[in-house]
Amino acid sequence: MKFTGSDISVIGLFGFVIVLTLVEMYFSYLHDRKLYTKRDTWTNIYLMTAAIVINLATKTGTFFLLQYCYQFRLFQISNIWIYWLVLILAQDFLYWFLHTVGHYVRFFWAMHVTHHSSEHFNLTTGFRSTVFEPLYRVFFYLPLAFMGFTAVDILFAYLVTQIYGNLVHTQYNIKFPKWYEYIFVTPSHHRVHHASNVRYLDKNMGMVLILWDRWFGTFQAELPEDEIKYGLTTQPTDTGPVNIIFHEFIALTADVKKAPTFMDKVKYIFNPPGWSHDGSTKIAKIMQQELRDAEALEKSKKLKSEQPELSSAV
Repeated sequence: MKFTGSDISVIGLFGFVIVLTLVEMYFSYLHDRKLYTKRDTWTNIYLMTAAIVINLATKTGTFFLLQYCYQFRLFQISNIWIYWLVLILAQDFLYWFLHTVGHYVRFFWAMHVTHHSSEHFNLTTGFRSTVFEPLYRVFFYLPLAFMGFTAVDILFAYLVTQIYGNLVHTQYNIKFPKWYEYIFVTPSHHRVHHASNVRYLDKNMGMVLILWDRWFGTFQAELPEDEIKYGLTTQPTDTGPVNIIFHEFIALTADVKKAPTFMDKVKYIFNPPGWSHDGSTKIAKIMQQELRDAEALEKSKKLKSEQPELSSAV
């Protein structure tokens, strides 16, 4: 078997991630930080394996669909440096869009939720895959083929950016220069993304660049006064191998069945998670607005209570 330069690069990068994971695991146990548990780590490996199986099953179809669309490319970038720069930037933006859809459309959230279902956060969480994403991811990347990028290059760019995305799944506090934190996704940014705190829901969708979140209003910094709690707002009681993949589909089906009208049924499928026809549950944006209102009211009360003290002092 002959390995290409791309194959060697990907193998080397994955090997680097695995080594870092083992190092983080070692220091976690050495310092008793309890970042890992056996059950959670095995669940991460199981979900990664399930995603790999689906990836392999769909790989041929993905490749030929991208290559077919490449025939109808609108332009071709001849400069190799500009070619790869534009490909990485465009691919990262399209991933941001795919990821955002996974949070704001409940049908897609039902698939993406597995990645967020862990109450732990470590490098193996990056392998806790959205199992069914390979079935639809290619449709989000079709614009790249029309932009003149080959299927091989698109898939390679995705693998490289995915590896970077895995590396930011860590609780170790790594200080980066301010310019870097403004442009690129850091572990702090991604810790926010995996939090179940109301303030942090549906934030920081980027894989490599955090600029998309800053520009499109989905950015949230990690705040020391709002300590992160990992996992889902409502954790599944059954974390068995089948339910961990399908529990949100089961909940979605139940909601669709109880919806009183056809349009309500459609809204349960395509509206953001938390939407309900009777207002019994709320979407993240409404809960976040309520949080801001409550904090503003608390701040106002505090200022009023301090005013008499200031007056008496004068």
